Amino acid sequence: MESVFIHVVQILAVAAAVGVIGTLLRQPLIISFIAVGLIVGPWVLGIVHPESAPGLLGVVQLLGDMGIALLLFGVGLTLNLSNMRTMGSVALAAGIGQMVFTILFGSLLAVALGMSGMAPIYVGIALAMSSAVIPMKILADRGEVESLHGRVAIGALIIQDVGVIAGIVILSALGAVDNSDGSMRAQLAAVLLNGVLLVAATALLARFVLPRLVDFLNRSAELVVLFAVTWAIGFAVVAETVGLSREFGAFLAGIAFASTRYREAFAAPLSRLRDFLLVFFFVGLGATLDPAILRAQVSQAAVFALFVLLGNTAIVMVIMGLMGYRSRTSFFTGTALAQTSVFSLVVAAMGVSLGHITVDTLGLITLVAFVTIGVCTYVLTYSSPIYERLRRVLSIFERKRPFRELSLEEKVPEAEAAEVVVLGLGRFGGGIIRGLQLRQRKILGVDFDPEVLSRWTAKGLPVAYGDIADAEMLRSLPLDTAGVIVAAVPGLATNLEIRRVLERLGYTGRVALTAQTEAEAAALRAAGADIVLELFAYAAEHSAEAVSAALHAIPDHPDLPLALADVRLPAGSTLVGRQLREATVRAESGATIIAVSRAGRAIFDPDPDLQLFPGDHLIMMGSAEELLRAQDYLQHQEFEDQPDYEFAIESIDLDAESELTGHTLAELDFRNRYGATVIGIERGEGQFITPAPHEPLQAGDRLYVACHRCALENIPS
Repeated sequence: MESVFIHVVQILAVAAAVGVIGTLLRQPLIISFIAVGLIVGPWVLGIVHPESAPGLLGVVQLLGDMGIALLLFGVGLTLNLSNMRTMGSVALAAGIGQMVFTILFGSLLAVALGMSGMAPIYVGIALAMSSAVIPMKILADRGEVESLHGRVAIGALIIQDVGVIAGIVILSALGAVDNSDGSMRAQLAAVLLNGVLLVAATALLARFVLPRLVDFLNRSAELVVLFAVTWAIGFAVVAETVGLSREFGAFLAGIAFASTRYREAFAAPLSRLRDFLLVFFFVGLGATLDPAILRAQVSQAAVFALFVLLGNTAIVMVIMGLMGYRSRTSFFTGTALAQTSVFSLVVAAMGVSLGHITVDTLGLITLVAFVTIGVCTYVLTYSSPIYERLRRVLSIFERKRPFRELSLEEKVPEAEAAEVVVLGLGRFGGGIIRGLQLRQRKILGVDFDPEVLSRWTAKGLPVAYGDIADAEMLRSLPLDTAGVIVAAVPGLATNLEIRRVLERLGYTGRVALTAQTEAEAAALRAAGADIVLELFAYAAEHSAEAVSAALHAIPDHPDLPLALADVRLPAGSTLVGRQLREATVRAESGATIIAVSRAGRAIFDPDPDLQLFPGDHLIMMGSAEELLRAQDYLQHQEFEDQPDYEFAIESIDLDAESELTGHTLAELDFRNRYGATVIGIERGEGQFITPAPHEPLQAGDRLYVACHRCALENIPS
């Protein structure tokens, strides 16, 4: 047993080292995982192999199976069925169309390359499964999750997650029947009946048992996480017992757990445990692969990789082009679906365990995953310059009149009168537009998302469709009348390109560009930006509160219609605990609050009902005089120095030993017992919760309470 422990430590050391190298090389986590499996396998370090220390391979396989169970549990946990109903026809068409195309032609390609039996089917299914993690991370980094192509891609990936589960169920059902006695139909019917009964039982548990049980267990966050893991693995065992796959059982467990109100709170800790256990899945995978066979399959893997990278992108572009979308939108969506995923390896490993395919086929699928995920990461990262180079070729995928995305000339007869042009109508750009509208400025908004344009059109804003970095689109803007052009979009390359194009076009007005980091801000200033809107984290005043969105205006341009300032709300402010609408900042000063920065995230265009907390950063826009009045007003909204018995707003940290932990505010009769009101709860990494009577308090919570100072000493921490 000691040697097993030593070998596990060696595996973890290799995984940590490879993970660091992968991070430095900016490689996706799955690439590092695959590399770890190959390195610790029998053909490199030889830590794990069929004849390794007694029990080691069993431990590795057990931990890997638990990782896969949590992976599928996480899919069910985060699957939003209501979003699926509303994601639109284009996401459905792209997701289903790409899967059908890849399965069909991928299988035919496998047959053409000499494969037989069940292998072509498994290869086709494996090639059709796209990774959601990598595109979503890159889209988030680029601020494009809410863009048109971002929403379509994420919707299509959700559809494919459901398709993965359907494929796993079908393949596991086929593996569970034995046709040796001619009773295949009866056995298959029995398996399907068991599946229906399991789904029905899960629905009943999710409706009547699980929410109450989790509410009770939530007195301890650690206990709920332990229960969630047990729930996931338990369902996997039950599903396997009735002839279905462990993966399907874990997926059902996730859907059931999603019915509770704690699904988002426990997704993060479970994902970290999942990633740790998945290392062992790839280690077990690597122990079964022969490098000699892998080398012999390089040519076949290259063919399949090209098929995925080019074929998946092309079919999505064809589908979206026929539906009336521009080549730019369809290209960005298609590249997000042009790779395989960890589910490809899960299905292949399941095929080996069922005896449907050989280890050689598993190795081939692993190679394809390694190549496509690695290449796709760079394609997604540099999709804009790639598209610019290929746009003439890619125009064949676009209708002569892409009716879903109308042109500038068709949309904005009022464009010539615009004083300010705002490029990008997301939350940030929307907040700027609201402030400018209050000052009666004539504005033109530009975006490439038809839904966003429709919303702003309904509000009476002149809008234009266009790719904000496209020279032709920028040339069509009212450059003669617009005094300021604001690029309210993330991305250093995009902002620099906008600046370069406007300079080439001879634009003489002022250009405001957006930076996400200090380095980007410096680069934009060096490039000659008139205004840099900085959108990044402060050096935290408190180590646990990294404020991620600070906006500053360069004060050297008093003639500009745009200036921004940031004011931190002190704990002693009378505005703490009130809604934003009650702050009356605009009425008192003329300045407009366009964003609130809180606990590491920015809330742009905040709702008037947003409750204010101590330490909130209020991002305001107005003239220099208005901003000075606003700052003076906010600084004087503090309680005067009073004797100790006067009103106070304080924070109280709870630990596991506190007598408050595990109880609800209603159970504690908090207000009457302690003479204080809980106005907010800070939980976890910057998660603020509006207090509810039946919300159990947890260890680690920070309570914000309003009370007389003399009452503070009565409240236990």
